[in-house]
Amino acid sequence: MNVRDAAARSGLPAKTIRYYDDIGLVVPDRRANGYRDYNDQTVQKLAFLKRARQLGFSIDNCRQLLSLYEDKGRASGDVKSLAEKHLIEVDKRLEELQQLRATLSHLVHSCRGDDRPDCPILADLSKD
Repeated sequence: MNVRDAAARSGLPAKTIRYYDDIGLVVPDRRANGYRDYNDQTVQKLAFLKRARQLGFSIDNCRQLLSLYEDKGRASGDVKSLAEKHLIEVDKRLEELQQLRATLSHLVHSCRGDDRPDCPILADLSKD
């Protein structure tokens, strides 16, 4: 199938699919005319990648996950280890976002939002 059909079946944009091909994440067959030819197995990998990216896995992590997915002799512990490391990163980002939210909330509540020119938000942003 062509990239448009693969995009429709996998839920990924054609541009993303071409990018994954360019970086070697998926390797579709090629027709005699050089066009990409996606089979059901490649479309399944694309759907797999879509879900992994939705969960925030990096391209490098996706490469590792695909390798593990294709390795029928894999140990589930290897997959779990990769996912646990990612979970730690997600928790760290959540903590950073919570701190950011607390700071921003404080600044918003500190600003009167009236016609006066003084504004604690701008004052904080101008700090070194």
